[in-house]
Amino acid sequence: MSKSPDAFRTISEVADWLGVQAHVLRFWESRFTQVKPVKRAGGRRYYRPNDMRLLGGIKKLLHEDGITIKGVQRILREQGVAHVASLSQSLDDPSPAPSSPVEDTVVPFEPKPAPVTEQIHMDLGETTAPKVKEDAQIDAAPAANQQPVAEPQLDASPILGGITSLAWNREEFDDDLLRRIAPIAKDLRHWLDRVETQATG
Repeated sequence: MSKSPDAFRTISEVADWLGVQAHVLRFWESRFTQVKPVKRAGGRRYYRPNDMRLLGGIKKLLHEDGITIKGVQRILREQGVAHVASLSQSLDDPSPAPSSPVEDTVVPFEPKPAPVTEQIHMDLGETTAPKVKEDAQIDAAPAANQQPVAEPQLDASPILGGITSLAWNREEFDDDLLRRIAPIAKDLRHWLDRVETQATG
């Protein structure tokens, strides 16, 4: 700084010397009662050399040592202003070099294409009967001695709601319940046929 060491400095000069913004100094003044710059007409702040050293010590503790504001307040109470001021950089130290400006280059962003996945359509429209392979032989009449194959029993009821869960645990069905279940079973059968047809290709 070109001023004499004992000269008062404005808030912008002190902010430049410390390498912080002026609002940071005003914030520190509100948190550390020991920081008492001289205030002149219009609320302009002027910092004495001792104020600057104290701010330099506070900056070192906060920014370099990583101590919290409460921690610095405790150090000021327990060890005093002189100790914190002794941690400051010299008043003759030049202000930190300004950081290099960020270039205004815009890099175009090209999103990755989404992976192509085959979707199964879940609409419940009427489906055509499944196609039978030409070379498959269909027996018109089952053999006389052939026993009907029993459907496998499921151990537990599926996670269902409403009328379906009521029907799952029933042994006997009345006509009213069957009429209520029939549309659900029909829709489920159509949906399962479509899924099976699309899965097998």
